[in-house]
Amino acid sequence: MTVLERAFPATRRRTLQLMGLLGLGAAELGRAAGALAESAGRADEVWPEMAYRTLGRTGFNGSRLVFGCGAALMFYGKDDLLNQAFDHGVNVFDVGTSDYYRNAEANLAAFAKQRRDKIFLISKGLVGLDIAPGDELSAAKSKTAARNWTAAMDKSLKDLGTEHVNAYYVMATNNVSVVRSEEMHEAFLAAKKAGKVDHWGISTHQNAKAVLEAMADTGWYSLAQIAITPGGWYDWTEGAVIPDSPPMQQIRPTLDSARAAGIGLIGMKAARYMAGRWMGFGPDRPKAFDDHYDAKFKKAPLSPFQRSYAFVLAHGLDAVNADSQSIEHLRENFAAAATSHTYFA
Repeated sequence: MTVLERAFPATRRRTLQLMGLLGLGAAELGRAAGALAESAGRADEVWPEMAYRTLGRTGFNGSRLVFGCGAALMFYGKDDLLNQAFDHGVNVFDVGTSDYYRNAEANLAAFAKQRRDKIFLISKGLVGLDIAPGDELSAAKSKTAARNWTAAMDKSLKDLGTEHVNAYYVMATNNVSVVRSEEMHEAFLAAKKAGKVDHWGISTHQNAKAVLEAMADTGWYSLAQIAITPGGWYDWTEGAVIPDSPPMQQIRPTLDSARAAGIGLIGMKAARYMAGRWMGFGPDRPKAFDDHYDAKFKKAPLSPFQRSYAFVLAHGLDAVNADSQSIEHLRENFAAAATSHTYFA
């Protein structure tokens, strides 16, 4: 048993998360994964066939698994892993500004250039303002937010080594007045006219229902990346499912309305609550969402993490964004996304 394992008696997934965050190489990741007694076991050598959905008004037929590149590529490149994902059918890759994800965009650049015409490339940038969910933006702050977001996009393009991304999100947006900002919309239209981006989106970890409803009302957005679980809306700042949130099945009308407005829906943090509060550490909660599953689904040959991904995909989402730190981790996420539709009538 390694020092790391003695210090953190963890599941395979959590150890891989830690090793990735520490920037250790593939060999170290492989040894850590193989040493864990709680490992879920190796995935079958035969990968299932990936499933696809049209992502809102983008018209792109995207894989139901989005490869989340932010945390995975923060410290070093993983072209072998990216190519494995692509070769098995993943065609949507999501990353984010170096102001948050360090070197992730630069570490994605070579792969993205090689596969550029065959993938849907997404990045995202911050507005650079301290804004609470209920704040109302002044005209001056809206202009500042638009300038900051535009500058973030330009930096992302430079770091990615490209002149164009398929979509660029307003990152970590919990404020409805930002979503409805005319200045922000004008900034997007200017970037689109300049050939920098095709589609606009929002990524939000908080106040997601109100944000999604505002997005649908404006008619401006093509994609929404939302923090959602089988148990309902997830709040990243609290590290928990919102206490008064309805379960996902009752959220479905909100999701359907957004999709009817042309918005492709990508889920994130679907399983984060089960893996502890801080970077996946703390006590596991493998049965956290079991009350939302019927008896048949509980017997599905899936890990608790896979089960949460499969459930949210079957109850209103087009795709799920999942971080993959190793080939075993990728296979686990891939299998859940590819087969989710088979567990529900």
